[in-house]
Parts: sequence; C-alpha cells; structure tokens
Amino acid sequence: MKKIKLVILVSIVLFLTTSNLLAQYQPNWESLDERETPSWWTDAKFGIFIHWELYSVPAYAPVNEVKGIYEKYAEHYYNRLLTGNPLFQDFHTKYYGENFSYADFAPMFKAEYFNPADWAELFKRAGAKYVVLTSKHHDGFCLWPSKHTPKWNSVEMGPHLDIIDTLSLAIRDAGLHFGLYYSLLEWAHPLYSQSTIKKWVDTHMVPQIKELVNNYKPEIIFSDGEWDYDSKTLNSEQFLAWLYNESPVKNTIVVNDRWGKETRSKHGDYYTTEYDLVHNQEGIGEKTDHPWEESRGIGTSYGYIRFETTTHYLSSKQLIDILIDKVSNGGNFLLNVGPDANGLIPVVMQERLLDIGKWLKINGEAIYSSHAWRSRFKPKN
Repeated sequence: MKKIKLVILVSIVLFLTTSNLLAQYQPNWESLDERETPSWWTDAKFGIFIHWELYSVPAYAPVNEVKGIYEKYAEHYYNRLLTGNPLFQDFHTKYYGENFSYADFAPMFKAEYFNPADWAELFKRAGAKYVVLTSKHHDGFCLWPSKHTPKWNSVEMGPHLDIIDTLSLAIRDAGLHFGLYYSLLEWAHPLYSQSTIKKWVDTHMVPQIKELVNNYKPEIIFSDGEWDYDSKTLNSEQFLAWLYNESPVKNTIVVNDRWGKETRSKHGDYYTTEYDLVHNQEGIGEKTDHPWEESRGIGTSYGYIRFETTTHYLSSKQLIDILIDKVSNGGNFLLNVGPDANGLIPVVMQERLLDIGKWLKINGEAIYSSHAWRSRFKPKN
C-alpha cells in the first residue's frame, strides 16, 4: 500500500512539473512581458476600429459645447444619462421623453442595411491589414449570443443577428486579420461593484471573454475599462497566461495594455494612446521602443454622431499625416469608423478611407513592415 501511495505521489509531482514546463508563460507580468509581439501585427501598421451598437441610435454627443475629450464620445451616452449630465439629459428628454430608457434603444438598433462583405471590401480598399470590432462596450450590450448575457445581445434584440460571426467571416474572407474590443466593466451590471467584484470577475467577465476567444478566435483583444481595479483584482495575469499558453489563438493573438488601472504603458503586447491623450502624458511614440498604437475617430468620437459637420472631420491629408507620424515613430494607427444604426458607414468616412487606400497603394512600401530608425539602429553611448 505504501508503494502504491508513493507511485501515485511521484506521478502527481511529475505531472505538475511537466505541466509547468509546458506552460511557457506564468501568470505574472514578469513572465508575460517576455512574450514577443507577433510580427504580423507590428508589420501591419494600419487597422480599422468599429464602434457600433445601441449608442448609434441616438448618435449624440455635444460636439461644440464640451470641456473634455470624453464628453464628445457618443458611445458614453448611457453613462452620461446615469450620471445626470445636463447636456445629454436635456437631449434625451427632448427627443425621447422622460420615461424612455436606454434599453428602449435596443429594438431601434435594427442594422437592416448591414452588409459585412461591403464593409470588408471597403476596409481592404483602404489598405487596412486588420479590423477590430467592439464586441461589448461599457453598457454591456453584446454583439453575439453570449450565454453570460442571454437577453442583452444582438441576437435576442435589435437586428437578431450574430454580428461578430457574420463580420469576422467577411473580414477573413477579404484576407484581413480580425480582432475584438472587450470592456472589462459594465456601468449598470449589479455585480460590478466594490463588494462583488470578485464574483463579477470569476462568474461573468473572465468566462465571457474566454467565450469570445473560443468561439470567434480573434487575433487581437483590445481590452478597455480597466481603470477601476488593478490587474490582480481582475485576474488579468491568469487570463493572459491561459490566452498565451492554451487558447486556440495562442500563437497569433495580440493584446493591448489595458488590463488593470496600473498597466497602461507598462504591460501588454502593445501600448495604446487615443486622440494622442496618453501620448502627451507618457511620451509614447517619442521614448518607447515597445510596440504601440494610436486610435481615434475620423471626427470627434468613436461612436457615430449625427450632428458632426465637415468642420469636425479630419481631411484625408490630415489622416494620412497622422498615419505617417505614428508609423515613423514605431507605432500602428487604428482609425475608427462609426456606422449608423441602420448599418451604413457614413459617406464622408468611406471617402476618407478610400483616399488613404489610394495613397497606400502608391506609398505602402514605406509604411508596411517598416521600423522606426531608433529601434533598430540605436547609437551606442
């Protein structure tokens, strides 16, 4: 009996040792940061971001009378109502009434003219190499039939369509890489609170993001909404170790730096800036040799704003200049489009993308697979 117990014990030890050896990356930042960013992403340089969801129905943000950049984000419409922002409250009451809830926008998000093949062809003609779709923003509405959000999603409500599935197939058929944005927070979820955050992470957030990875196999995860809790609380290191070691996309997946309130510009396959906001604070693009990416909309917001005019949109030349600037400093450029609730990408956005594509067709050799001079030929002291 003692010999049997000894054999079992030795077998367990050997199994655990072998498992640890096979797990190339350990669930800690020191180990995770050793992973080299997959070259397909660093060579790609130009991608398309898509913010499209319930906030595309009101399509509102006060573009002219705001103080901070975040107040111009149409995708924050729900939060502005929850926090009593007077500009958003007045607009909402005037056009939808006092008893109209944010959830009432769901049946109006019909996406009846959504044509994923047309979108994919546009992005390909723009010269983009990858596309990142918002799978779930901070309002919690999912663009796939998540079993962790069984009612609040685009299959049960609105277009009655698995948007991630249809678009990912079209994007890949066009020869582009497909990625997903995912919010780690939800403004109104009952479990997202200081007292229940562990339950939120263990029973909702981590299982849901694993569901996305297993079902749709994205090659990018653009995480967001990390600012309330640190990465230990959010179990980010454990999730990323699973992603890098065991997931179906372990060899090609690329993740950003938004995995806890302390992680931006410190951890992740690439660092992020938006509207140059973090760039000005951290010096990304001027000091770092770590892969990084700037994202922004063509106008003042990621989500579609129906009240933007030509004065709010950057010209094609301005966008090309941004692409050149970011790439010359070692970064990528993720340019956002905000379709309307019907599934149509505004013509002015299409025009800008096609102009960029025409420029890249001639000058792409100087953009794709390029490297910042300092990162490859840094002079010795």
